[in-house]
Amino acid sequence: MRARRVAQYGLLIALAMVLSYVESLVPTFFAVPGIKLGLTNLVVMVALYRMSGRDAVIINLVRILLVSITFGNAFSLMYAAGGGLLSGAVMILLKRTGRFQMLTVSIAGGIAHNVGQILVAMALLETWQVSYYLLILWWSGLAAGLVIGFLTAQVVRRLPASLFGPGTAAGNQKDGKGDVK
Repeated sequence: MRARRVAQYGLLIALAMVLSYVESLVPTFFAVPGIKLGLTNLVVMVALYRMSGRDAVIINLVRILLVSITFGNAFSLMYAAGGGLLSGAVMILLKRTGRFQMLTVSIAGGIAHNVGQILVAMALLETWQVSYYLLILWWSGLAAGLVIGFLTAQVVRRLPASLFGPGTAAGNQKDGKGDVK
């Protein structure tokens, strides 16, 4: 792996960890536990659109592992990994089709993240009865995905494609000014 790519990974993983910490400081204003904005998904989405799906998955998995070790426990690792892997797979597949806008990909990722966490909860608790929580989490995933998708679009539009180097996902989507379409 080239030094430039290692530096990009390190920078994005560090940023995701900082955003995770910042988000943990924000008090929960919702009557429903477990609802968060998912600021770290902003970093994953930027990696998906400026680098590649593979890079986004690697960055997300390393971030999940480091955040769970630093701020969480084995259960938070399982829930985050379940949500992160399903979310990542859905976002990569939707992006690859070329039929969906960034906002839609983000919303689908937010919903898939919550579905993944419920699937982990069902396996750990050995009951399907926690699935009732999906309705609430579906709406929170939609809202979080909308916000993160909007923010990602703004960040990706403002980041120069040259920051991520040639041969990246952004290099294949540039318009005449080097910006992502």
